[in-house]
Amino acid sequence: MSVQEINKHAVLPPIISGSDKEFLERMQRYIITETERVCCNEEGPADEYYIIYRNVFDKVIEYVTAYKSILTSIKKEYDTFIETIKKGQRTAFYLHGKLKVLAGEPTALVYHKKRIAQLQAKMGLIENNSSKIQLQINEMKQVRAKYDTKEEQYCTFCKDPLKPIPGMTLQESVNLDALTKYLKHLEDKQGIVEELLEEDPSKAKEAEILLYFIERFNELISLGEYEKAVYFAVNGPRRILQNIGTVNKFKAVGKIRGKPSPLLLFFEAIFSISHAFRHPVDAVLTLEGIKCGLSEKRLDLVINWVTQERLTFSEEAGDVIFDYGEQDTYNKAKCLALAQIIYSECGLHKKALLCLCKQGQIHGAMEYIQQFKDFTSDDLMQLIKSCPNIELIQCLTKEWNGKPPYLSFGLAVLHLFSVDMKKVGIKLLQEISKGGKDAVEHLLINDPFCSLEKWQEVANICLQNGFDQLSNDIMSVLRSQAGVTEISEEDDTVNLMQHVFW
Repeated sequence: MSVQEINKHAVLPPIISGSDKEFLERMQRYIITETERVCCNEEGPADEYYIIYRNVFDKVIEYVTAYKSILTSIKKEYDTFIETIKKGQRTAFYLHGKLKVLAGEPTALVYHKKRIAQLQAKMGLIENNSSKIQLQINEMKQVRAKYDTKEEQYCTFCKDPLKPIPGMTLQESVNLDALTKYLKHLEDKQGIVEELLEEDPSKAKEAEILLYFIERFNELISLGEYEKAVYFAVNGPRRILQNIGTVNKFKAVGKIRGKPSPLLLFFEAIFSISHAFRHPVDAVLTLEGIKCGLSEKRLDLVINWVTQERLTFSEEAGDVIFDYGEQDTYNKAKCLALAQIIYSECGLHKKALLCLCKQGQIHGAMEYIQQFKDFTSDDLMQLIKSCPNIELIQCLTKEWNGKPPYLSFGLAVLHLFSVDMKKVGIKLLQEISKGGKDAVEHLLINDPFCSLEKWQEVANICLQNGFDQLSNDIMSVLRSQAGVTEISEEDDTVNLMQHVFW
């Protein structure tokens, strides 16, 4: 084929094809859309403008096939150039800021020197004022020391007649009945002084000091200075203010928002000094203190008071803690342990035993029963009613440490069914039925308390509640005993152990 023929058949592709044109138009639309979206143009912001064209460059490189490597190299140089420009801008910005700081240094130095002078002048004034105040404080201390010395020497507790009467409101101060009642109260306290004077005239000074503490305490309460009032109540001579009257005054104050309860502060103080000075707090204050601590949700304080301090326990105190534990299930175990301590100290062994059982300390409870031998069968029946624990009932109805059972198994079952505790009774029957006939025979032979008639009732209960085999085992053991026959309803005096003597 000749060159002319080749040229005749050869067709050169157009410089821009239709798809290329469509691609370029799409790129142009992309540039317009993106610049409008980020609100930028050729003048800026430069970062967004650069990112848009970099993305277009990437799309062009991805689209073309013939010059991909050349365009990639151009793109790399373009990125390097842009990065160099950005770095130069950052350097220029940094240098501009540094230049600005250097230019402002003389001004800042002048300002700081001026501020130093101002502060030094203010410090001088403060120091002068402090010196004057310190001189006044020293003078007041000297005057107070002289006053205290005179007061101690002469015991003159004169009152300003213009001040309100301590312990009385303004309305009460102008009310004749209230004034008469308050006068009688004062006369009763003067009676204390007279008694002391009759016993020993030298006690007059002590009596006046007692009155001073009482009146000062009432004054502090009326002024709302409760923390100082607590201090006076706790440190008064002869513990004159450590009584239920003081407790009632603090109760009347109630709770103060943002501050600790004055009543709680009072009990914290008297319980702590009772431990330090070995003076036990009486039973009434002990009870009130425990109630206060629990009402303030301070079980931690009550635990400390009961276990560490010198208090006078009572049944009521134990009951308060026990009842609190019934309401606060999270702290129930702690409350039971505290109540047990109090009941034991008071010799209330039934309640102490109940606390042990409710804590699940069954072996400890059995040791407690063995230690204190004054528990009757009625006491123990009441115990299993209050704490229907299967393990407890089993321990009470079998030998313990070589000693015979404390309770009859048969009577215990009958008791449970008679007091509406059928579920517990059924659980007990389930446990004994697991042992088979041998376990039943062992129970009957070693039970000196339950009569044949009662055992027949137990067998009937077993039959009624689906324990047919257990019922048959009981009746079989009853019939197998030598000399034992069926018991008629008229004969209720026969005991299971009578066969031993026949």
